[in-house]
Amino acid sequence: MAHLTALDTLDVRFPTSRELDGSDAMNPDPDYSAAYVILRTDDPAGPQGHGFAFTIGRGNDVQRVAIESLAHLVVGRSVAEIAGNLGGFARSLTADSQLRWLGPEKGVMHMAVGAVINAAWDLAAKLAGKPVWQLVAEMSPEEIADLIDFRYLTDALTPGEALAILRRAEPGRQERIARLLDTGYPAYTTSPGWLGYSDEKLARLARQAVADGFGTIKIKVGRDVDEDVRRVKVAREAIGPDIGLAVDANQRWDVDVAVDWISRLASANPAWIEEPTSPDDILGHAAIRRRVAPVRISTGEHGQNRILFKQLLQAGAVDLVQIDAARVAGVNENLAILLLAAKFGVPVVPHAGGVGLCELVQHLAMIDYVAITGTTEDRAIEFVDHLHEHFRHPVRVVGGRYLAPREPGFSAEMLPASLRDYTYPSGAAWQADPQARSFQPQENS
Repeated sequence: MAHLTALDTLDVRFPTSRELDGSDAMNPDPDYSAAYVILRTDDPAGPQGHGFAFTIGRGNDVQRVAIESLAHLVVGRSVAEIAGNLGGFARSLTADSQLRWLGPEKGVMHMAVGAVINAAWDLAAKLAGKPVWQLVAEMSPEEIADLIDFRYLTDALTPGEALAILRRAEPGRQERIARLLDTGYPAYTTSPGWLGYSDEKLARLARQAVADGFGTIKIKVGRDVDEDVRRVKVAREAIGPDIGLAVDANQRWDVDVAVDWISRLASANPAWIEEPTSPDDILGHAAIRRRVAPVRISTGEHGQNRILFKQLLQAGAVDLVQIDAARVAGVNENLAILLLAAKFGVPVVPHAGGVGLCELVQHLAMIDYVAITGTTEDRAIEFVDHLHEHFRHPVRVVGGRYLAPREPGFSAEMLPASLRDYTYPSGAAWQADPQARSFQPQENS
């Protein structure tokens, strides 16, 4: 019987700030990064589990320490025990009282828990010989419900209600799996819209996105309202009137400022306005949504846990929910959020991009389609076209649609050469850059 022998972490960073890829009003110079996890076992012929917490650079310094603090809950456990009870494994990580105190169930510690839980899912799916989306989609409603921690949710979603949602979706699962394998899942793209890009680059990439089959593009706003009005106009003229144009403020505004700013942008007929204010401000989102209707409001990529999503939905604060695969406590908590959204009838449009977020979140959206809601209507997965080449099984997007992963696992495993070359600060990609080397920590004299 195999056991877990190590929880290894790596500091993997990509110098995306050089070209301003990923730049927005709140994060002007991100270096897309992964505090990377490898769950190792004593089975020399067996797979390893891979996962990560996404950061934008120096956050890796803190995130790795948080992940390493979970080793006592992981190392020595039976692989079969974990793979056979992923709900119990997840609850054991979130319930450590001394570490939970640091949240509770939010922030760096919660993201660390999510990285380890996702690595366990990667390991379990590899052992099962299935991609994660299919592993969950073929579980019984009772097995899926058992993955979820319903504590703090029962005033909005009881276990019985969750089971009813899952059972309603059970007929037709096999047909949806076949359709998913045949035609994929709708995507939208943010690749044209980073705030650091020139108008010319924005227009060129927007036109290319339409030619590539995307039905919606997204651009970043929030630095200057007159600049935003101009850039939204550039984008709209580039894509025409029939393509969706989403707008992302990345938490930049106070409530009244958001209402005024959105009114200036409304003439471009935005598909939605994303993260208009603090991700924790439930009543603020509700007020904005009420005052700018019928413009739709979305948030969620920085949502800290299932309780915050519950309250957003209870307060009628969002038109769209944007889950993130690496922000909350892994697959299990995201399943809770998907079920909450289904209960309230709010579409889920997942956040992606970053390092590997596209690879992970495609599985969650496909679970939602096959096992929870049975529909892709008014839904799409975000796509950003960079850094996929570093993964063993990168996403495949064709004609504006994600093709369903077929390889066993969670699509989280990076190539050994990428792990070596982009480890910070010793990797070749960082050693070759004098400016990057200047940020290396100095040894004490």
